[in-house]
Amino acid sequence: MTHEFRIEDMTCGHCVSRVAKALHTFDPDAKVAIDLDGRRVTVDGSADRGDYAYAIRDAGYMAQ
Repeated sequence: MTHEFRIEDMTCGHCVSRVAKALHTFDPDAKVAIDLDGRRVTVDGSADRGDYAYAIRDAGYMAQ
């Protein structure tokens, strides 16, 4: 299932790396696409949306 999140406080390459790492740590098989300019993350994986949002929040970012 594909989930999209807007992350307003993701502002640099370091942020992108932290978000991607958090999502891949939670779900190693997930496909993660990050658009820094649009501040959007798309995750295609088998977990629930809330679980991915928790992983993003645990990395220090607010997922909307």
